[in-house]
Amino acid sequence: MSTPVEPRIHGHRNKIPYGVRFIRWIGRERAAAYRGSVLILTFFAYTTYHLSRKPISVVKGTLNPNCSKANPSCHGWKPFNSVDSGDELLGALDLAFLFSYAVGMFFSGFLAEHMDLRHFLTIGMILSGLLTIAFGMGYVWNIHYFAYFVTVQVFSGFFQSSGWPSVVECVGNWFGKGRRGLIMGIWNSHTSVGNILGSAIAGIWASNQWGYSFIVPGCIISGMAVIIFLFLVVDPSHVGLSSPTQHREVESTISEREDLLKEKINSGSADVKIKQLPDGSSSSEASSTVTNTADVPAVSFWRAVLIPGVIEYSLCLFFAKLVSYTFLFWLPFYIQNTRIGGKVYGATTAADLSTLFDVGGIIGGIFAGFVSDKTKCSGITVVFMLILAAPMLFIYRFFANSSLQANIFLMIATGLFVNGPYALITTAVSANLGTHQCLHGNTKAMATVTAIIDGTGSMGAALGPLLTGIISPTGWNNVFYMLITADVLAAILLIRQVVFEIEKFCCPRTIVLSQLPYVESGIHSDHPGRESEQEPLLQN
Repeated sequence: MSTPVEPRIHGHRNKIPYGVRFIRWIGRERAAAYRGSVLILTFFAYTTYHLSRKPISVVKGTLNPNCSKANPSCHGWKPFNSVDSGDELLGALDLAFLFSYAVGMFFSGFLAEHMDLRHFLTIGMILSGLLTIAFGMGYVWNIHYFAYFVTVQVFSGFFQSSGWPSVVECVGNWFGKGRRGLIMGIWNSHTSVGNILGSAIAGIWASNQWGYSFIVPGCIISGMAVIIFLFLVVDPSHVGLSSPTQHREVESTISEREDLLKEKINSGSADVKIKQLPDGSSSSEASSTVTNTADVPAVSFWRAVLIPGVIEYSLCLFFAKLVSYTFLFWLPFYIQNTRIGGKVYGATTAADLSTLFDVGGIIGGIFAGFVSDKTKCSGITVVFMLILAAPMLFIYRFFANSSLQANIFLMIATGLFVNGPYALITTAVSANLGTHQCLHGNTKAMATVTAIIDGTGSMGAALGPLLTGIISPTGWNNVFYMLITADVLAAILLIRQVVFEIEKFCCPRTIVLSQLPYVESGIHSDHPGRESEQEPLLQN
C-alpha cells in the first residue's frame, strides 16, 4: 500500500480523527497500520456493545429467583418476583429492547450512510452507555415501577442499533472480498468476547448488588466511545488512500466483461466495440471507472432490498438470530433452573458457565468464515451448519445435564453450530451483498444492506426471548422444540441460494456469464440506468 498523502478532496481533513492528526504531526504514521487499527478499534467498540447488553440475562435469576417456602430470605426484586407473571415481565423487557433495536436498525442504516460514521458511532455508544447505567440506577434509587425499566430498555435498544451497521461498513471499507469471510469471522468474535466479559463483570454483583452489573458496563462503553472518536478512520479516502474494495471489484468486473465480449466476437454472435488502452490492453466501452467513495451517493433503501440475496438472507437470519438471542438472554436463567449432575448452580456460576456457549460461537464464526472463503459458497456453509444445529439442540437439552463435563462439552458444540451461521450472515455475507456487482462499484450500500439483514434478524431476536418467557412455564422441552423448528425454517429459506451455488460449482462458465451487471449484445447504450437494455443480474 502506498504511503498516505494529504487527501485531495475538499473537506476530508475535517474527517481525520484528532488522535490520528496528532500521530501524523509527530511523524509516527504508518500506512499499513490503518487496517489493523480499524479492526482493533471496531472489535473493541462492538465488544462493549455486547458487554453492556449482556447483564440483563445474568441478573434475571436475581430479579425473579426460584424461591421456595423453606427459604424466606429469597425475595427477588419487585415487580419481577411475582410467581404468576415474573417470567412474562422479564420476557417483556427483552421484547422492548429487541423490538426497538430492530426498528432502530432500519433508521441506523440510513443515518450511517448520510452521516460521518465516526460521529454517529460515538454518539450511539455514549447514549447506549448512559441508558445502561440508568437501568442499574433502578437498584440504587430503589425503583420498583415496571414502566421505568421497560422505558429504559426501549431507548437502550434503539441506540444500541447504531453499532452494527457502522462497524461493518468501517471494516468493509478497508478490506476487499478476498479474505473477508475469514477476517470477519475472526473479527466477529467480538460478539462472543463481549458476552463473555459481560457475563463475568455482571456476575460479580449479580447476587447482592445487581445494579452495578449494569452501571460498570455502561461506563465501559461510554469510555470506549471517546477512544473511537479520537482514533477511528472510517474510510481510506479520509487519509488519502484508495479503497481496496472498490478497485478490486472494478478490475474483476472489467475482466469478466472482456472475457465475455471476446467470446462473442470469436463466435460472431454480437456486434461489440473494443477499444485499445494506452498500455496495449483491450477494454469494452462498458468498463467502469473508479470513483472516489466520498463522491458516490448512498444507495436507496429499496434498491438495497432488491439486491439479489438480501431478502433470502434476511429471512434466514430472522430464525437464526431468534435461536442465538434466546440463548443470549435466557441461558444463565436456564442453567440456574436446571439440575446439572444433580446439582443446582447459583447466579454467578450460571453466568460463568453460560460463557462457554460464546466460546463455541467464536470457533463457529471463524470456521464458517474460513469455509466460506475457500468454497465461495456462503449459502451452503450456512445451511450445512443450520442442519447440524437442530440435532445439537436436541442433544443438549436431553443429554447435557447428566454431568457438568457433558454440559460444558455440549454447550460449546451447540454454540459453534448456532452462532456460526448467524456470524457469517451478519458479517461477510452482508458486506459482500453491500458491494454487489449490480451496484457498479458503488460501496455506499454496506450500512444499508447490513441494517436490512440484521434489522430483519433482530425481529426474530425480539420474538425468541418473548416466546421463551411465555413457553418456559410449560416446560423447557417446549422451548427447545421451538428453537429446533426455527433452525430448520432458517435452512429451508436458503434452499434457492444453495441450488444456485451448486449450479455455479457444477457449471461455473454459465453462471459467471449470468452474473455480469450488463452485457452489450449488439446494443450500445449511453444510458446505464436504462434497465431494458441490460441483461438482468440473476443472483449474487
